[in-house]
Amino acid sequence: MRPLTSDLLLRAYASGVFPMARSRDENRLYWVDPEQRGILPLDGFHIPKSLRKTLRSGRFEVTCDTQFESVMRACGEATIERPETWINEKIISLFVELFELGLAHSVEVRQDGQLVGGLYGLALGAAFFGESMFSRRTDASKVALVHLVARLRRDGFRLLDTQFVTDHLKQFGAVEIPRAAYQERLADALDERAWFDRDGAISWEWALG
Repeated sequence: MRPLTSDLLLRAYASGVFPMARSRDENRLYWVDPEQRGILPLDGFHIPKSLRKTLRSGRFEVTCDTQFESVMRACGEATIERPETWINEKIISLFVELFELGLAHSVEVRQDGQLVGGLYGLALGAAFFGESMFSRRTDASKVALVHLVARLRRDGFRLLDTQFVTDHLKQFGAVEIPRAAYQERLADALDERAWFDRDGAISWEWALG
């Protein structure tokens, strides 16, 4: 089997497939290409009213790309709701390499100085591939997602790929589209240029359509 490198990983994402492990302890990775692909339309992003109250409260501090590996490892932690994870050490090492190249990014959410939520993903062209998120406080991962969308909208991104659609993502407007439709949107996004600006504060209101 051909060794999985960061270059091969980038080509895989650009062709519409992504890797997953069956468990954190399994070394083997599997390529996934769903018939129905989850996306979160950036021009139709919905923020629930209760979450807007949380965002206005200022109880969370949000940053980007300051604790990338810590966010990845937190996303891979076992929880009561999710006893197993697809994020193994190989995926972590590859994405850390992509982060060092400026292609992978994280959003960190802190409360009283402690990392309590976040997400990470990969940026290619004007496409962002959201990989995973975690939350140790109520609404922390939701706040991370809102701030991600705010940056993607501000920075000219065209596609936010969520891979699958969960009940958690549906409340924000996530939908499934057929593989062929996804491939068309992906191709269009890869032809465009966008730059994920990790520096400086940004208002969550940028996420509103």
